[in-house]
Amino acid sequence: MSAGRLIVWRHGRTEWNLQDKMQGQADIPLDEVGIEQARVAAARLASLAPTRLFASDLQRAAATAGELAALTGLKIEYDEALREIHVDDWAGKTSAEIAATQPEALARVRAGQTQRRGTAGETTEEVADRFSAALTRISVEGTSEDTIVITTHGFAARVGICQFLGIPQANWSAFGGLANCNWISLLPSRSNGWRIEEWNAGSLPEPVMSDDPQR
Repeated sequence: MSAGRLIVWRHGRTEWNLQDKMQGQADIPLDEVGIEQARVAAARLASLAPTRLFASDLQRAAATAGELAALTGLKIEYDEALREIHVDDWAGKTSAEIAATQPEALARVRAGQTQRRGTAGETTEEVADRFSAALTRISVEGTSEDTIVITTHGFAARVGICQFLGIPQANWSAFGGLANCNWISLLPSRSNGWRIEEWNAGSLPEPVMSDDPQR
């Protein structure tokens, strides 16, 4: 068995987002805008009648999930595997600051090459494996009647979902990043595995009326 829908939801804005600082696993809170973003998005997601609610244990994701929990009465199930990529001593630095001290490392990251963030952080491949495994575990715990919301972080969600869907890594850069409090909706495929219903969405899914046989 598997869940009927997975909603992978990015947290609201933080001050470090606004300042273009890398956050990684630094435990940065939502700012006032981020709190309001979470409230607005939670009201929309609540109308999907979610049945379970998971979240990264970092406070920006936990507080975002808390807004949905308050509306639905769902208990938040925390999972460290849903954390953002670990960037170690790059946390709190802007891309410009990293470029000034470690230009080759940053260039490899931007080129999609394997590169550990900071001194002892994660690689893209490592966070993708971690997040994908969490999605697999969460999805098989559900039934076809379940809509499961997973509150998490932008980079981990993007690469982890691509890995979960079996998309070759060379194509991951074709999938845009998530805006604060936007989400990705995944549905079981009629053949096997999962498919994307919506990507970087801020509104509720609409029925697909077309000649596309996937529907």
